[in-house]
Amino acid sequence: MSTVVAFHAHPDDEVILTGGTLAKAAAAGHRVVVVTATDGRMDSADDPTRLHELHSSTAILGAQRTECLGYADSGYGPDFYPDPPGRVRFGRADVEEAAQRLAAILRSENAHLLLSYQANGGYGHRDHVQVHHVGKRAAELAGTPRVLEATMPRELLRRINDLCHLLRLPPPYDPDVLGDAYAPRATITHQIDVRRAARQKRDAVAAHRSQLGTGLGARVYGALLRLPPPVLGAIFRYEWFVDPAAAPAPLRDNIFDDTTSGPSHLG
Repeated sequence: MSTVVAFHAHPDDEVILTGGTLAKAAAAGHRVVVVTATDGRMDSADDPTRLHELHSSTAILGAQRTECLGYADSGYGPDFYPDPPGRVRFGRADVEEAAQRLAAILRSENAHLLLSYQANGGYGHRDHVQVHHVGKRAAELAGTPRVLEATMPRELLRRINDLCHLLRLPPPYDPDVLGDAYAPRATITHQIDVRRAARQKRDAVAAHRSQLGTGLGARVYGALLRLPPPVLGAIFRYEWFVDPAAAPAPLRDNIFDDTTSGPSHLG
């Protein structure tokens, strides 16, 4: 069995981008560790809500260990706010210092695989971009043999945005962002079928109840979470990764498969 460490920017990213994959790995007997860079708080208020939700989510997914590096959320958008008193926003964190902290976890776990983000941070969020830099350096420091970068097919997101426009629903991404968001489908190396983990992924998303918000978007999101797991699994069937050290073909259905070994099944 292997150990996978999933490094994410904020509480809830772990389930949105990799929840089904982590649940599938845990169910197959692999050790799953989740690390977030931030606790999801923009200020210095001592509110543990987001971390409690994170631990609830990762427990549902089957993670054996959950850690937070403790940085403040940098926020998304043109305004990069000053650091809150006594805290550093992750987007301003010293990469070497943050990487040393993550590397210590990778070493203690003897991690075989690190899940991180691509250089564009998916959709350009400064904390997600920083995850790429810190994750890449931490893997180098710890000697972690493999890194996969969580992503989504850019073409699929464009179709989703177009559908939302037709249905007069709020699109998940600004059209201006989609030009270079995430990854072209042709560059993706791993497509993980996560239908069996649909119930866990749904419940893990629901654990982040403070993030569900209000309004039309929240109502649509709530309706999706009420769908039966087989239906939800059919809609959100896959999670995707890019191996920066491998060619995209053949497309693999197992995060523990690489180009130097034959397929092994997650179960």
